[in-house]
Amino acid sequence: MQYFVALKIGEKRVKESREHLNKYANGTAMPALALKDNKTNVWEPVGEENLYAVLNDGGGYVLTDVSGYMVVLCDKNGISKAIARGLDIERKDTIVKMLQADNLQEFKGQVSLPV
Repeated sequence: MQYFVALKIGEKRVKESREHLNKYANGTAMPALALKDNKTNVWEPVGEENLYAVLNDGGGYVLTDVSGYMVVLCDKNGISKAIARGLDIERKDTIVKMLQADNLQEFKGQVSLPV
């Protein structure tokens, strides 16, 4: 797939994921990765499916200047599409319950975050 075609498809998927997460994160969700990082010159958009993951400092993820939890919407390969960070445990739990009510499954593997 050509780079710009893959990017446009990925950007659309990121936008949709961000809008979904923003419904529960009070508009604080940020966009993440639009393309899969496959270490080749083959360009692929991030996957269409939405799974959620919960990350924190204890899991080996550095949350930069914001502590607490991060809720991520990602594809089946763990490529992040939307991120809400700096959440306390109560807010994180509330968002997760709402995502589960939307029938989103939890992603349990390694999540790829934007650098």
